[in-house]
Amino acid sequence: MTRRVVEGEAIDVGFDGKRCIHSRNCVLGHPAVFEPNAPGEWIHPDAGSVDAITFIARSCPSGAITFRRKDGGPDEQPPVVNTVRIRENGPLAFSADMEIAGEDALRATLCRCGASGNKPYCDGSHTKSGFAASGEPAAKESSPLEARDGTLKVTPQPNGSLKVEGNLEIVSGTGRTIDRVTRVFLCRCGHSKNKPFCDGSHKAAGFVG
Repeated sequence: MTRRVVEGEAIDVGFDGKRCIHSRNCVLGHPAVFEPNAPGEWIHPDAGSVDAITFIARSCPSGAITFRRKDGGPDEQPPVVNTVRIRENGPLAFSADMEIAGEDALRATLCRCGASGNKPYCDGSHTKSGFAASGEPAAKESSPLEARDGTLKVTPQPNGSLKVEGNLEIVSGTGRTIDRVTRVFLCRCGHSKNKPFCDGSHKAAGFVG
């Protein structure tokens, strides 16, 4: 099983190996709680403060690390602005109250190179495949959204693009606004000439996923 929960006295820590992209924010941020290269159990919820653990969990870009507080403090809340950040030569990093292919998430890192063996999630294959795509594409003209939060439905189209429905701000790796949308099709085959947007290239490329 890729999903599991490690229980602690004041906080439970969840881990979903299917979503993990090995950003190492956890093991670098608090190695006493998230023990690197441990031969057995590597998550130790009682080895750090609740506030420290929640900070580390929220900094996990893939959403692989989650938490449930037992001390009466607030659990993680959806962001006030739904965003997807375009990573240079890399994946799409979502932060929103999402439903992804029937699964709920607040954070997720999704493949846009077409090479992941764990679609729709990124597994780091963009590095080995030599995928090249700007994290700073040209901005489109767009008007401010009436609402910037709310539920986001993310649906990988069979052998095609990533269909996204809901309020979303598409931002560059440095946070610059690229577009504001309520419905968009994003490239996930790696071949679009208009990245991060789909241009139908997946058909000619024979993309399967």
